[in-house]
Amino acid sequence: MTTLSNSSWSPLHPSFFLIGIPGLEESQHWIALPLCALYLFALVGNVTILFTIWTDPCLHQPMYIFLAMLSGIDLVLASSTAPKMLAVLLVDAHEIGYTLCLIQMFFIHAFSSMESGVLVAMALDRYVAICHPLHHSTILHPGVIGRIGMAVLLRGLVLLVPFPILLGRLTFCRATVIGHAYCEHMAVVKLACSETTVNRAYGLAVALLVVGLDVLAIGISYALILQAVVKLPGVEARLKAFSTCGSHICVILAFYVPGMFSFLTHRFGHHVPHHVHVLLATLYLLVPPALNPFVYGVKTAQIRQRVLRVFYIKE
Repeated sequence: MTTLSNSSWSPLHPSFFLIGIPGLEESQHWIALPLCALYLFALVGNVTILFTIWTDPCLHQPMYIFLAMLSGIDLVLASSTAPKMLAVLLVDAHEIGYTLCLIQMFFIHAFSSMESGVLVAMALDRYVAICHPLHHSTILHPGVIGRIGMAVLLRGLVLLVPFPILLGRLTFCRATVIGHAYCEHMAVVKLACSETTVNRAYGLAVALLVVGLDVLAIGISYALILQAVVKLPGVEARLKAFSTCGSHICVILAFYVPGMFSFLTHRFGHHVPHHVHVLLATLYLLVPPALNPFVYGVKTAQIRQRVLRVFYIKE
């Protein structure tokens, strides 16, 4: 294994060494191939969604505007992680500078928070569309959508800016090898030889605040939706109402389930093999961005029709 040279290391602001996937170093090149495919799917799919919604005025509705926000966030989230990750796995470019590591960490956690906020906004849109269909356009008018988007953006920035600031006060006087394929917050905190109680407490508080409140809001929205749907006359009407939520539920599960597993494993899952944790944490940042365009493209007829018009011109 390559090691960092002494010239690139200083106790306060070292360069870090990203192992990749610990225990699977011999097969990392093969693991990188499906990860590269996921990244390409994420790029092509989300750019297609953004282009389709941007160019078609018929799609300038709350549901599709929130979907465009989700696609933009997914592009940043995947692109902040995948290039360096693939460089580590494919060409053994393990070293990452201190500043670049903090920047990567900030983008990963800030945009994960933003994605969670957009999922809450999409749950609100589904609630209004099903429970108050006649007032949907007046409740979620462009001004409200703009304020929701700004709130999601500011929350991600304000809550996560302290991460790199708090890390900047730490000293690293022992090995700076990160057992990960990217700069994950807790993986970096564990390398410090100074007191990290504030870092750990703030990281836990942010995770519980963001995920806890967002999952609660989504749960309340779907409880109200379920209450309204069961009152609809006829099975067909109920199935139609539920089908409008199908894509959103798939995206919620793909985002929160692996994310919660990774979070809990870092703090409590001491018996989970480290390579399993790293693999799932890696997939958590690539699978949702690659899956979301596919889910919405297949489930949403309007998106599907517009995409076909973009890429298929009848002779």
